[in-house]
Amino acid sequence: MNEVEAWREVLAKHAKTMCALERELGAKHDLGPSEFEVLDRMVNLDRTARVQELCDEVHLSQSALSRVVARLEKAGLVSRGVCPSDRRGVAVCITDSGRAKHAEALPTHRAVLHEIFAPAR
Repeated sequence: MNEVEAWREVLAKHAKTMCALERELGAKHDLGPSEFEVLDRMVNLDRTARVQELCDEVHLSQSALSRVVARLEKAGLVSRGVCPSDRRGVAVCITDSGRAKHAEALPTHRAVLHEIFAPAR
């Protein structure tokens, strides 16, 4: 397999995974893949994070992440505030409801990943 074929295989796997996550997380938990990913990273960080730090973690632009965080905040899953160490920055904190939503959606997320990425037997 050459580099172009390998790249196309990566793109196809990514598209298949994102479509499955969109369908399953949306239908069962009213979350999109990016929303789940932000919650997942927040749970794993286990602390308040700056928006810029989350951008690096979830591979979204700052404006795209701001929209995701706004949706999560509206749903009561995260809260936003001024970053205590740099008043120009925005800090994001997962709420108890966000932790509960993440715990509820985690098995669905992992099942989709297992279905797509588990080695064939």
